[in-house]
Amino acid sequence: NLERARVLRDIPDTAVVVDIAGFEVSMFRDGQRLFRGRAQVGRPYRSTPVFSDTITYIEFNPTWTVPPTIFKNDVLPAIKRDPDYLAKRDMQVLTMDGREVDPATVDWELYPRQGFPYMIRQRPGPANALGRLKIMFPNEHMIYLHDTPSRELFNRSERTFSSGCIRVENAEQLAVLVLDDPQQWSLPAVNAVIAAKQTRRVSLPAPVPVYLVYWTVQVQDDGEVEFKRDPYGRDALILDILDRPLVPDSARLDRAVHRG
Repeated sequence: NLERARVLRDIPDTAVVVDIAGFEVSMFRDGQRLFRGRAQVGRPYRSTPVFSDTITYIEFNPTWTVPPTIFKNDVLPAIKRDPDYLAKRDMQVLTMDGREVDPATVDWELYPRQGFPYMIRQRPGPANALGRLKIMFPNEHMIYLHDTPSRELFNRSERTFSSGCIRVENAEQLAVLVLDDPQQWSLPAVNAVIAAKQTRRVSLPAPVPVYLVYWTVQVQDDGEVEFKRDPYGRDALILDILDRPLVPDSARLDRAVHRG
């Protein structure tokens, strides 16, 4: 973890920090923690990556376009098992230019042997996979923070349930802090936008840095040192390299730390 901190260097006083191994999201402003919430992160075989970026907007009542990997591995087999799968989840089949297609006219057995020419999109609503809002920092990993309808899973001690994105408990409270505009964006104002059930994108008045980190050891606010589980098994590679005789090639260690 000291090696991870060396590569990460300094996190600014105002930032959102996702502790992947700790299943937790925090929001700091001027060095003070204003938000601390439980999180669900990626399953070990769809692990949440370590990186940093900048939050630029929030989308309320989002739609969810099923990513290709999830379509191939999860949604397509489910459609083949249950012809009503899409209707039960309020999902549409759309052409790439946005025209709706009747699912009954699609020969699902052709796929994935050939390229799927459509996209699957879930309408906004209480069952939407992204919940009521998503907090966006566009990145190459297609990872973001979002609400979830699966709130009962926050009660689990080890919360590796997502396909890589970070599900946030009380995401609307985090949205208020990220927007940082008390005159316009109080918690009741956010809930009113959600209640309107219309998709709405709101740009942040000032971008907020976000850091996705992987700490298996951490000093808590009261000074206690917490040793956590290593849900992705990432410690072993770094420890193996650190235990080797010192060599001038530090690039391999840096790459290992960035992965974990």
